[in-house]
Amino acid sequence: MYHKTPSYRIFSIFNHLLLAFIAILCTLPLIHTLALSLSGKAPANANLVGLIPIDFTWDAYDKTLDNPDFLRSLYVAVIRTVAGTLFGMLVIFLAAYPLSKHGSAFRSRQAYAWFFIVTLLFNGGLIPTYMVVQKLHLMNSIWALILPVTVNIWLLVLMMSFFRHIPKELEESSLIDGAGHFRILFRIFLPISMPAVATLSLFTMVFHWNSWFDGLIYITQARNYPLSTFLQTILVQIDTSQLSTTGQDMQNISNTTVKAAQIFIGALPILAVYPFLQKYFVKGMVLGAIKE
Repeated sequence: MYHKTPSYRIFSIFNHLLLAFIAILCTLPLIHTLALSLSGKAPANANLVGLIPIDFTWDAYDKTLDNPDFLRSLYVAVIRTVAGTLFGMLVIFLAAYPLSKHGSAFRSRQAYAWFFIVTLLFNGGLIPTYMVVQKLHLMNSIWALILPVTVNIWLLVLMMSFFRHIPKELEESSLIDGAGHFRILFRIFLPISMPAVATLSLFTMVFHWNSWFDGLIYITQARNYPLSTFLQTILVQIDTSQLSTTGQDMQNISNTTVKAAQIFIGALPILAVYPFLQKYFVKGMVLGAIKE
């Protein structure tokens, strides 16, 4: 029977209070953004909005959803995130499988492993990467945002570490039954590795969704910006022309509330996806933590 000592109870209470405090700190900015987006023009411009909307109105969301530039950037961001995650995880999955083998089973493993490790420590830099993308005629295309960051070496190492802890007997019995490596990979390794796949997919999705700098340098046409780059231009560069606000709109709607509405809508997709991956996320967080 497990007995909780008084010191353990005190530590547990303190730990829960600390985690609750951190969770509240992480949630407050999102709540404030939501309240600001639902507030009227006067209190928003006067910085009177806290955590509760003042002069409640949906005008900012109506204006945001009527903005074709915002909707197109949202569409580009969704396509980039979905395609980038699927393509990236497929490549990582295919690369991690052979690299997880012992040297006796894959004699060239050491050379390929060092090749990937070197790219983790050193890269060509921004200008050479830009020149490669330009020479391959990928500018102003969705592939300019996906291909240069397809293989995340750190995620590859995590996946490879997870594969190494899968019992070898499963693979050996499948080989005896006549299964090939691709069938073993997708019929055995993939179902077993769902916690790792879900966790790494979440990391990849968040990266693609939040990435804005590559869109700024590889996409020269503002209409093809992904959402993060679109928001960066109106929030950091203060390019309010993309808000599509007319003189009549300026009388009723504040640019501050429109920006808040766009930020909140931009945060919703990741917030919506996370609950479905949460059951795998806890298991995936200990990737490679147990060593043989």
